[in-house]
Parts: sequence; structure tokens; C-alpha cells
Amino acid sequence: MGRLLTILFCSVLTATALDAQDPVFSQFFAAPMQVNPAFAGTTFAPRITVNYRNQWADYEGGYETYSVAYEQSLEDLNSGFGIVVLGDDAGNGIYNTTRFHGVYSYRIKINRTSAVRIGVEAGMIQSSLDWDQLIFLDQLDPITGASGGGGVPTPTEEQRPVNLNNTAVDIGAGLLFNSENAYAGLSLKHLNSPDESLLDINENLGAGLPLRITLHGGWQIPLIAGNNSRNSAFVSPNFLAVRQGEFAQINGGAYFGVGSFFGGAWYRHTINNADAAIALFGVRYGVFRFGYSFDLTLNSLTLGNTGGTHELSLTINFEDSKEAQRRRKTSRYNNCFKMFN
Repeated sequence: MGRLLTILFCSVLTATALDAQDPVFSQFFAAPMQVNPAFAGTTFAPRITVNYRNQWADYEGGYETYSVAYEQSLEDLNSGFGIVVLGDDAGNGIYNTTRFHGVYSYRIKINRTSAVRIGVEAGMIQSSLDWDQLIFLDQLDPITGASGGGGVPTPTEEQRPVNLNNTAVDIGAGLLFNSENAYAGLSLKHLNSPDESLLDINENLGAGLPLRITLHGGWQIPLIAGNNSRNSAFVSPNFLAVRQGEFAQINGGAYFGVGSFFGGAWYRHTINNADAAIALFGVRYGVFRFGYSFDLTLNSLTLGNTGGTHELSLTINFEDSKEAQRRRKTSRYNNCFKMFN
């Protein structure tokens, strides 16, 4: 375990120094402002989203990511705004990253069903390291492990850094086009390359977070028109491509909704290898939407080694209330965002 923690620590420092990357939710449609700030206010009424991701569940001290967001449209101003908080925990709290962003979008109407949205976000990234949880190689004894007689921890000669916390400003922007049946967007995050590093162990630490480029799109295909006697159904083929430094991935698949139930399947591929197959199932009840997805590892790590990745999402969309639906009908507002709502 000591070696594992040391390796994890070194990996965290290396990732922060050389090629840090953002967590990306498999249920990206349930965290739209994490994908593109231009999604802010795409619902007719307020929306709250909560996300949890447990990556490689069988690894003790793996990666957990949490996110909470609120967004609100301002129809009279053709605008939307939102607040997003994301926490990323590596190694049972050894290395933590917290991000807070305010988001604003402006809609340029093309016609009744089509629009272009421009989004911006600004906020803070805070990184922290719990030095006291680390176990270094010079603390390990072949017999007693990281402690001596009586369970007393073996001291280390590693020098404790002066600064174990860092806060940096972060800025991003995005563009989104939508019609009644299709959407496409481009997002640029970390435009100012914020420096979230903690230790000045080499000159690369000052390089900051690499620019994250996200290209995404999809279309909505109605299958059954809903009425008082039957549920509506639709399918939404879609893709998500992300590039950040030397890291890149592309997700391709489809989302399916019928009445109160929804599901989906995606395949994720990185630059060098197949990464995972993703399966989703969820249910709607009133203004609530709950989803569960599982990432089946396909690369050399294998499912037996990682335990896969579990993800939960909760969306509270007040657009699904009866009053909001009545107001929406009177506005004659149509778009292709059923998958996100």
C-alpha cells in the first residue's frame, strides 16, 4: 500500500506538472455546462444537476468526482446563467481539486427553432495536497511496513513543502448551434492556462493546465409522437470528442427515451487504444431524472483489474412541471435538447 500511495503521489505531481487533464463524465448530457458553457439556460425553467463518478472502483484510493450545477434561462434577455462546482478526489483525499465557475450564455435567434448560443465562464481552481497521508519509500520496512515496533510510524526524510494549496483563475468559452432536430458545439476551456501546480520541482510546472478543446454534436429522431393515450419515444445519436494536451478521446453512441424511461450505449476510444463501452439506464418521475451508467473497461487494464467505472446523475428540471410546460407551449419554443433535459 505504501508503494501504491507513493506511486499515486508521483503520478499526481507528474500529471499536474506535465499533462494534467480534466475529468470527463460518461453521462456528459447530465452535466451539460461541464461540456460547454453555451448550454447554460437551454431549458425553459431552472435546472439543477448533480453528478458522481467513481473511476476504477476496485482500486483503493482511486478517483472520485463530484459536481453540482444550477442554471436558469432569462427569456426576455435571450440569456442564461449558471453556477458549477466540481470536486475531484484522488487517493482518498491525498490530492483534491475544487473548481467553481460562473457561466453566462447569450442566444442569437435564427428562427423559431434554430439559434446560436455564445457562452463564457470564469472562476477559480483550487488544488490541495494532504502531505500527512503520504507514505514514501524510505518509510517502508520489508517486515513491518510503514511502522516500527508498537505501530509507531516510521519517519521520512522527505522535506515537507511550504505550500500545499494553490488557487488560480480559470476562463473558458463555447459556441453552440441548435435547431429543432440537431445540435453542434465547440468548447474551449482553460483559455488562460491556469497554473494549479503545488511543487516547483521542474520548469514545466509553470506551464499550467493545457487548453481543453471539445467538439460535440448530435441529432434527435422522433420515433413515436406522444399524446394522452401513449408515450412519446425518440433516439438521439451523438458524439463527444475531447483533446487536452497529449490526451484525446472520442465517444460515439446513442441515447434512447420512451415515456418515463431512458437508456443509451456509447463506445469510448483514446488515441492509442479502445478505452470503454458505456451502458446507461435511467428513469424520470415528475421533475426528477435519475441515471446510472457503467463503463466496461476494454483496454489492457481489463475489468478484472479496475472494477469498471460507476456513475450516477440526478437532474431536477423544473421545465417538466405542469406550469412550465404550459408556458413553454404558449412560447412555441422547440429544440433538440430532450437528451439533455
